[in-house]
Parts: sequence; structure tokens; C-alpha cells
Amino acid sequence: MLLILLIAVIPILMNNGAEFEGADGEAEEAVLEMNPGYEPWAAPLWEPPSGEIESLLFSVQVAMGAGAMGYVLGIMRERKKLASNR
Repeated sequence: MLLILLIAVIPILMNNGAEFEGADGEAEEAVLEMNPGYEPWAAPLWEPPSGEIESLLFSVQVAMGAGAMGYVLGIMRERKKLASNR
């Protein structure tokens, strides 16, 4: 557990002032570079007030997805185990 914590924390401490952007921002820059007149055809319904809240919401979404996957995989494993015991 300590090793996992160190792997997660050390890069953040080493790049203290770095901005960690997602692929969405980079994709937008690439599209605008190729086609400066491009106007997006969709807009977000709600813009989070800060990057930290956006990261929090993304993390919650990831945790929910991982929990759902773990639940389904656990059910599949138990079904297989119960079927082999018959």
C-alpha cells in the first residue's frame, strides 16, 4: 500500500506547479489549429466552477464504474463456482 501511495504522490510533488489537463482540452486545441473557424455543435449543460470539482466528479464516476464492474465480475465468478459444485 505504501508503494502505491508513493507512486501516486511523488509525481504530483515533483511537478508542483504543473497543470494536469485532460485529452478534451488538447483535442480542442488540435481541432482549432487545423480548422480555426470551427464552432462546436454542442455545449455543456453545466460547467463545473473549478478544475478540482471537475476532477472530483470524474473520480466519483470512475469509482462507480469500477464498483459496478467488480460487482458483475464477482457475480459471474460465484455463478461459475456454484455451477461447478453441482
